[in-house]
Amino acid sequence: MSEKPEKNSNQHPPVYPDEPRIPILPNMLTAGNLLCGFFAILTIFKGMAFPDGSVEAFDCYQQATYLIFAACVFDLLDGRVARMCKADGPFGREFDSIADVVSFGIAPAMLLARAVLFDLPDAFGMGIAVLYLLCASLRLARFNCMAAAPKKPNQSMDFVGLPVPMAAGAVVSTMYLVIDVTTHHNLEIAEPWQYVMGGTMAVVSLLMMSRVIYPSFKHVNFEKRGTVTAILLVAAAVCAFVCLPWIAPAIIFLCYLLYGLIIRPFLTRRMRRIIEVKDEDETEG
Repeated sequence: MSEKPEKNSNQHPPVYPDEPRIPILPNMLTAGNLLCGFFAILTIFKGMAFPDGSVEAFDCYQQATYLIFAACVFDLLDGRVARMCKADGPFGREFDSIADVVSFGIAPAMLLARAVLFDLPDAFGMGIAVLYLLCASLRLARFNCMAAAPKKPNQSMDFVGLPVPMAAGAVVSTMYLVIDVTTHHNLEIAEPWQYVMGGTMAVVSLLMMSRVIYPSFKHVNFEKRGTVTAILLVAAAVCAFVCLPWIAPAIIFLCYLLYGLIIRPFLTRRMRRIIEVKDEDETEG
């Protein structure tokens, strides 16, 4: 008669990874970013029910641009609040990337295809929208890998490649300008200019995966005297938004895009410190 195998008295119950620490306030701001992107997508679907180029469709797309701009504000605040609360960590970084894919990847790509390039051949418009979405997703994945890597001595905090929220801001502000001039100022954009805009959006997409360095402004210290320059710039930007709401966002995002691409490489380190309000003990990598 065969004997039954003895139970292994040393067998341990399964062990699961520890739950990540989830700070409330910064992740609530990230959730606000995600919800703005979600409602922007719903508003775009609502606009797609109307004929292309109609006033009703453009009104829906314009509402979607407001929601994406609001997502930019939430995205700007969540990281700042997390650092102030000393609560930044891997969970917040991953959650922020998921929200960014929705708010600054899918929503702008849909707007790009429906609000600006709808008169162009489907292969051209959809191709640029797909290129933008892929570059935004790859940019976020690359950023997470670089952020999780061990820090190097004198490592810079600046961004490698155009940040996804700024790319979305450049795309959406351009669409906001196009929607405004076509619906409220009765101007018609000729087809060649639509191809130019499409090509520009393709360049913006590729800049996200480029090696161009852009300032992150994460190291702005509001107790520093040099921040007066930043305060004046913010005040000027607010005045521009109030006086020229249809064109100011496009100009501001374009200035940031061109600053890293054309202007910053030719500035001295001293000028960069003045413009970007770097901390005194921070060195560039």
